[in-house]
Amino acid sequence: MILRDADNNELRGSGYFLPKEFDLVAAKVDEIDKEDEGEAKNLPSRTQGSSTPRDVYCTVTLDQEPIYKTCTIERTLNPFFGEEFQFDIPRRFRHLAVYAYDRDRTSKTDRVLGKVTIQRSDLHRISNKEHWFPLTPVTQDSEVQGKIQIGVLSTPTSLMVNVNEASGLTQVNGQCDPTAMVTVHYTHNKSDVQKSKVKKKSHSPVFNESFMFDRSLGDPIELVVSLHHDISGLNVFLGEVHIPLNNKETSSSWWYYLQPRKRLTANQIIQDLGTLRIRIQYTADHILQPHYYEDLCTQILNSPSVNPVTSSVVYLLGKVEAIQPLVRLLCFHNRIVPMIRSLAELEMANVTNTNTIFRGNSLVSKMMDETMKLTGLNYLHETLRAPLAKIFAERKNCEIDPARMKDKSHLAGHRANLKYYIDDIVTCITGSARHTPPVMCSLFHELRCAAARGFPGNNDVQYSVVSGFVFLRFFAPAILGPRLFGLTTQQIDEQTSRTLTLISKAIQSVCNVVSSRTAPQKEEYMHCVYEVPHVIKLKQFLEIISANPHPLQKSLDTPVILKESIMKKRAQESMKKRAQGRKPFGRRNFKRRYFRLTSSSLSYAKDKSKDPLCVIPITDILSVQRVSYESFYRSNMFQVIQPHRILYVQANNCVEENEWIHILTRMCMNQVDKYHPCAYIDGVWLCCNSTDKHLQGCTQVGGTRDDIDPTRELARIQALAYTYMDRLDNVMQACAIQLVGIGLT
Repeated sequence: MILRDADNNELRGSGYFLPKEFDLVAAKVDEIDKEDEGEAKNLPSRTQGSSTPRDVYCTVTLDQEPIYKTCTIERTLNPFFGEEFQFDIPRRFRHLAVYAYDRDRTSKTDRVLGKVTIQRSDLHRISNKEHWFPLTPVTQDSEVQGKIQIGVLSTPTSLMVNVNEASGLTQVNGQCDPTAMVTVHYTHNKSDVQKSKVKKKSHSPVFNESFMFDRSLGDPIELVVSLHHDISGLNVFLGEVHIPLNNKETSSSWWYYLQPRKRLTANQIIQDLGTLRIRIQYTADHILQPHYYEDLCTQILNSPSVNPVTSSVVYLLGKVEAIQPLVRLLCFHNRIVPMIRSLAELEMANVTNTNTIFRGNSLVSKMMDETMKLTGLNYLHETLRAPLAKIFAERKNCEIDPARMKDKSHLAGHRANLKYYIDDIVTCITGSARHTPPVMCSLFHELRCAAARGFPGNNDVQYSVVSGFVFLRFFAPAILGPRLFGLTTQQIDEQTSRTLTLISKAIQSVCNVVSSRTAPQKEEYMHCVYEVPHVIKLKQFLEIISANPHPLQKSLDTPVILKESIMKKRAQESMKKRAQGRKPFGRRNFKRRYFRLTSSSLSYAKDKSKDPLCVIPITDILSVQRVSYESFYRSNMFQVIQPHRILYVQANNCVEENEWIHILTRMCMNQVDKYHPCAYIDGVWLCCNSTDKHLQGCTQVGGTRDDIDPTRELARIQALAYTYMDRLDNVMQACAIQLVGIGLT
């Protein structure tokens, strides 16, 4: 079966199948991409014939729009990044690319070393596989995107070419003034060239121009339509299409993707630019109407009460990589706690060594990890953001391994630095007990009760089952890799990274001491962190978060930071200018600001360290909606609608725009029915042409999606079930044999 979108393009996912009887008319498509940046090898040196190292970083792009940037690995030609990015793709795209750059320490322009480009149609083929990709040259002629609609009418005496419109063209320095060059090649090496008018400020121009070519020059054999950005008399190449012609009378109009020029110099062809190791996990979810998944949903939600739990749908699907959608669905329906309780009792019944409880990648461990990520991210930020920010700012040396130190006379100072940071983080963790999410507290309580029933009188086991999750699998990984958990967006230097590693080791080691699992004998230089106050504080912390399923939640004194980044906002008219009757602001009055969203407000400032210029309470945000490109000739725009004004903001890319709209929509709980998709420019709403600035919106507000879309999760689960049906059959047969053996069938 082949699914096609509205443009009749084939939709492909990663190993995805649908039953034939499903009604595909009701389907929608959501895509998600997860990319792991591994390493690069054999990059060319800065000077030919030498081994001069580089400072290398990579960017991930969708159709040349930068989405993420890795940290910079300094002074090497074989950098290892080890970074992972996961994001929903909010729009259709042609290709995903990774660019490798050499950071220039003296100028502001970094040098691009090469790129790896993967077409969207190829992503499903390489998904979940690790590949070494050769870096290819990057030239102006190779960087194109967008498509163009062209109609061709051929008669015995003439050839008419209709250039209708183009869409999604590359913007040069934030601008696009496209013009079309139409060339017809004839036999005997003759050609004729005609040019369209320039369309100002539009990356989706409508030309609607026709060009007539006379056949007296010969038989037309090829049509070439190229687009250029017209700037100060110079034409910057935007892309082209080659259409073969024949002598028959034809009349057709099609959309064509723009292609790069296929002209590489001899040096570019033979030059070895190195290779880049990438692992991509790509899925396309084709989601049907909710009633198609009712039976599957019922069986999943009834799984906690199935006896034995090994015959439940959740247990079976947990064996085929469906952990994440299962956890999200169970959390949405408040069934995650009884489900993990049932699975924990099963695992506890088969434990013989208390040191191995929940330490492996069992089904309980995987589901607990996903649940803590889903429900505890804000709590993690609230607890660790402040102490980690101090570490990043101070950059004190904390190396205490004598084998790694050149001058051992600084050992005492380094130990003091490390103990100071450890004390700070432990204090933040132990003081956060009353802020722990209720779902996590309920799960810790159930695990502790299961340990008490399985090993009565052994209090150490009760501590270890909780500490293993909250320290080893929650706090320690976040300290070790803060960029992966959104705790920072800045690049982490080698010394700070080593400090985080030592702190993470300390937290894990103290956890082992708390649970009396393993004596701290592995690394002697770490003995200085095993202090009695740490152990006592952490035991008290474990007691509180697992004492009962619903501990009294303490109100937050400080709002939790949910998201922050640098974006651009449209400048507002001052009261003085308005009183003077000056001309309203136009399209270009945008300023760069540092935005911060907390649980209580949205604010922006000139810089991260500056006081806010404006603070908007969450209660004053009526709605958050996208803004059409035609309003400001800028992409990735959204509007924050308030009772008496609208804040227009430009995000850095489509993924960031989608994330901001999503989280702001959840926070403000949309309070309006209609909005204006275009801005109020020069005294008129561009969408409805009304001159009344206070007019109610002209467009109906669409539905919004919460953190969890249960239908989407069910679609993913069903897709995985069909993909791994053979493996599921084997698991079900094994379960049936077990049931017969114990007399339950």
